[in-house]
Amino acid sequence: MLRWLRGFVLPAAACQDAAPPTRFETLFQKLDRNGDGVVDIGELQEGLKGLGVALGQDGEEKILTTGDINKDGKLDFEEFMQYLKDHEKKMKLAFKSLDKNNDGVIEASEIVQSLQTLGLTISEQQAELILQSIDTDGTMTIDWNEWRDYFLFNPVTDIEEIIRFWKHSTGIDIGDSLTIPDEFTEEEKKSGQWWRQLLAGGIAGAVSRTSTAPLDRLKVMMQVHGSKSGKMNIYGGFRQMVKEGGIRSLWRGNGTNVLKIAPETAVKFWSYEQYKKLLTVEGQKIGIFDRFISGSLAGATAQTIIYPMEVIKTRLAVGKTGQYYGIFDCAKKILKHEGMGAFYKGYIPNLLGIVPYAGIDLAVYELLKSYWLDNYAKDSVNPGVIVLLGCGIVSSTCGQLASYPLALVKTRMQAQAMLEGTKQMNMVGLFRRIISKEGIPGLYRGITPNFMKVLPAVGISYVVYENMKQTLRVTQK
Repeated sequence: MLRWLRGFVLPAAACQDAAPPTRFETLFQKLDRNGDGVVDIGELQEGLKGLGVALGQDGEEKILTTGDINKDGKLDFEEFMQYLKDHEKKMKLAFKSLDKNNDGVIEASEIVQSLQTLGLTISEQQAELILQSIDTDGTMTIDWNEWRDYFLFNPVTDIEEIIRFWKHSTGIDIGDSLTIPDEFTEEEKKSGQWWRQLLAGGIAGAVSRTSTAPLDRLKVMMQVHGSKSGKMNIYGGFRQMVKEGGIRSLWRGNGTNVLKIAPETAVKFWSYEQYKKLLTVEGQKIGIFDRFISGSLAGATAQTIIYPMEVIKTRLAVGKTGQYYGIFDCAKKILKHEGMGAFYKGYIPNLLGIVPYAGIDLAVYELLKSYWLDNYAKDSVNPGVIVLLGCGIVSSTCGQLASYPLALVKTRMQAQAMLEGTKQMNMVGLFRRIISKEGIPGLYRGITPNFMKVLPAVGISYVVYENMKQTLRVTQK
């Protein structure tokens, strides 16, 4: 298909302005299937499919909205030609940013070097896969013509967007508050796509958390009450909760868990951008270590602000029927009987859990993705949704394994005041008591239902997220 485009549509010369209008017109006529002088979204999709170009609905809609100057929902020839010329200029800038030695071709070593400046480390072998997917003359280098033809109808505008799928951000919510925040391109920030994307992710997270709330409450119950009876298992825990408060009690505390999504996401996104600016020189691309530090600090900032809601969620989940009449009643009783400091019980182990979770999550994700690219990638360097989701599930699970003891101690500290006859202990004291009385397994009580909710949470979150992106007209990353 690329060879056809080069010979039939675009000139062999490297200069984009050398393309004669008749060539653009020939391509336009191929897309204008009904010959009415304009191309709508349906014709664009069918025409590109006929040329062997599969962008997906988001990509095709972005081409239309970007090129549609008069906003009539269609592209006439002038708009179409102007779009291609403007797009080629952006592609030229991206090409030059990769061509480090200015010799007119991109080599594997230059791809490795360029991605390192974006915080992405790949091997020479992986860089060669990128070359193979674009190279049409077998030279294992990419000249301007090959680059331009490959991205002719791809609506990305710079190299960071071109390789953005490599970054650890899927928009998937599995109920954890410690993940690295999502990143957005400058174009997404200017166009408002960022808030639509965050809204889509927030709605997906709310649906996902609500769907798996019974497992989440069971986890909290096992964390808090498991020490009293080592016999509390999944079946017994569910049975006890239903017997005490009915089916509805399985969702106790979920309202708070859903309500905290919006403020937590907003604070994390805003603070992440601020920390990235503080840690990098102006104009410099952020590296993977700086991304990790910025993400961890952003998580800590967000947790500091929304932590009282975490305490309320735990108290509601552990509380008995009638003990609290809702979020505000719970907050009022905590403030009245325990004071303001109670809203930050367990804050230190929660804060300490951010670094191992985020660090291991990010490191394992990058390791798995790199392994897939080294061993299974053939004609494409894009792992695809299934592989990325799989990497995300495994990396998140590893992160949870590392941080779970801290999460358990945090939950027990939050709920200590509710347990009669229980001495109020600090983090170190709780660790010592758990290990002495329950052993190392005691630090992992409740982890089974926590793992059980990951797969359904990811599946539900992904389906809702993709549907919300279409509803909110979020363009493809």
